[in-house]
Amino acid sequence: MQLRGWKISLAIAGLVAAGTFSTMGLAAKDDAARAPRPALTVETVKPAHDKWPLVVTANGSIAPWQEAVIGAETGGLRITELFVDVGSVVHKGDKLAQLAQDSVAADLAVQKAHVAQAKAQLEEAKANADRARNLETSSAMSAQQINQYLIGQQTAEANLAATEAQLKSQQIRMAQTTIVAVDDGVISSRSATLGAVVQVGTELFRMVRQNRLEWRAEVVAEQLPGIRTGQRVRVQLTNGETVDGAVRVAAPTFDSNTRKTIVYVDLAASKTARAGMFASGDILVGNNSVLTVPEPAVVLRDGFSYVFVVKPDSKVEQRKVVTGRRAHSRVEISEGIADGDTLVATGGAFLNDGDLVRVLQSGTEKDSK
Repeated sequence: MQLRGWKISLAIAGLVAAGTFSTMGLAAKDDAARAPRPALTVETVKPAHDKWPLVVTANGSIAPWQEAVIGAETGGLRITELFVDVGSVVHKGDKLAQLAQDSVAADLAVQKAHVAQAKAQLEEAKANADRARNLETSSAMSAQQINQYLIGQQTAEANLAATEAQLKSQQIRMAQTTIVAVDDGVISSRSATLGAVVQVGTELFRMVRQNRLEWRAEVVAEQLPGIRTGQRVRVQLTNGETVDGAVRVAAPTFDSNTRKTIVYVDLAASKTARAGMFASGDILVGNNSVLTVPEPAVVLRDGFSYVFVVKPDSKVEQRKVVTGRRAHSRVEISEGIADGDTLVATGGAFLNDGDLVRVLQSGTEKDSK
């Protein structure tokens, strides 16, 4: 009987021990089930210091470098031919328009006849003067007659010079009946009309000299000190095209109403840039060191920019940042992070402040503890 009691006691002890071990295993499983799970597996990135151009951003209009006004130099003549229109590319000396030449040609012929007559008169006067000089030592001709012949030669010479000058004037007037380009360029305006009678000084064409355009950037006083002649400029057109340029000169005065001055920028040749366009641009005045992060690391929420900083315990902190320029798929961060911060590179849009993450490092996963 005593042996049987021992056996029963051992059996009860075994059951109690088994129950204890079973309870401990269930508790461990419950603890594992209650352990926080990572919200996301992420890659991290460190902020980088980059050398970015320091720019002055401005707005302004595109205008011709110089616009030549081509008008009529002679009046009372009718336009008989037009050779160009708006947009025509011309070279110096190219014919733009033709004025009627009939009356000018007739006046020119008359003047040529006057010159021929003056030359004949001069020849006669020279012959008389030479004869008078030969007879000056004899008494065959009086001193008064000799003086008259000598003066007659001088008068004939002066008359010939006057008629030749008038002939030259008529030749110039004939040349002025052909309106020509004063320089290489492109015709920007045409007011000449076929058949119209022009007067002296009548504007017929406007031309963009050498087809050169400039950007007239408006800057305030605080921006001007850093701007120098020769600095590179990038001008953004309304269609998205970028045109390169260089600072030529800054105006010496400010507008009393706008408190701005004009910086004149020579533009490179462009097929889409046109005079009168409004454009914005950046004047590259130097370089500075900036803290940048990849664009995917910045999350936009409620109109503000945020990054997620990974803490040593693998939890993330949502941190508000102030962004600046963007270039080469990176964003300038002026406030909110430090050099050594570890940031979530992508996927921040799916995280919240305090979330636990699993960090990928060198192709392996570092599990949060």
